[in-house]
Amino acid sequence: MEIINMTQLNKTQITQAAQILTDSIPIGWPTLQDALAEIKALLVPGNTLLAAVEDGVVLGWGGILPAYNGNVFEIHPLAVRSDRRRQGIGRAIVTALEDEARKKGGLTIHAGADDERDDGETSFANVDLYDDLPGKIRDFSPGTHQSAFYMKLGYKIIGVMPDANGIGKPDIFLGKRLW
Repeated sequence: MEIINMTQLNKTQITQAAQILTDSIPIGWPTLQDALAEIKALLVPGNTLLAAVEDGVVLGWGGILPAYNGNVFEIHPLAVRSDRRRQGIGRAIVTALEDEARKKGGLTIHAGADDERDDGETSFANVDLYDDLPGKIRDFSPGTHQSAFYMKLGYKIIGVMPDANGIGKPDIFLGKRLW
């Protein structure tokens, strides 16, 4: 497996990346056309999109978007083929994205992780986050949520937006220093 810049992908590989996005995050990109439009919108100067490729097939991909005059980079999005998850591909992509952010002078990298399933996945779901938020952050349990993945990579909760996706469905912001 190699990690390459998505500007080097051919049309078939871009379609593979779009399919991975639609399959992984259908609430955000329900159709292949939606996912292709997202990739096109993200493939602009200033952003960095990297793909994990093996034998010419895209296994996963992710991007970083600059903010705060290049001091901060947002991971957006990150998606790995469902049949290749838990094999270190996401970790390899995130590590490569962190390295790229460092090269560009980034001091912090962050990701937003919505807890938007009906029953929720984390200990933040369906609770009043305005009541003792510091305590809820201290006692946070990720459950089956993707925040557990980021936390294993050294990310910390740096913020929470209560009800971002509806009542009891927060957006969790995770960040990591790059220096």
